[in-house]
Amino acid sequence: MQAKKGDAVEVHYTGKLEDGSVFDSSVSRAPLGFTLGDGNMIKGFDSAVYDMVIGDKKTVRIVAAEAYGERRQDMMIEVPVKEVPADIKPELGMVLQLQGGNGQPMPVTVVDIDETKITLDANHELAGKDLIFDIELVKIG
Repeated sequence: MQAKKGDAVEVHYTGKLEDGSVFDSSVSRAPLGFTLGDGNMIKGFDSAVYDMVIGDKKTVRIVAAEAYGERRQDMMIEVPVKEVPADIKPELGMVLQLQGGNGQPMPVTVVDIDETKITLDANHELAGKDLIFDIELVKIG
């Protein structure tokens, strides 16, 4: 049976950057379960699982546009230093949580600090990067 839209599937995966460094893997934990085509997975990953059968393994390269998107300049946020809460001492690379417009927590990374402002990057950490996934389909249904 081939995996198709609407199927509940489980996969093991290892995600790598183009330099070969691993950013995530399910190999040492339970497989990742999701429903094909429900929009909860990055588009390229979801598409890669279509038509696989249990036991199939494949390696796919997913371009940034089909993964976490391109880096967006509008996701860079400048905050005046005087508006930073006194208990927060921003440092380059520090990850902070803001509240998004829909009330959801939004992680941001401090990417620049000067005398008057700090610059926060709200892009996903993998935005703008092509990704390589080793995928094994372990269950359908």
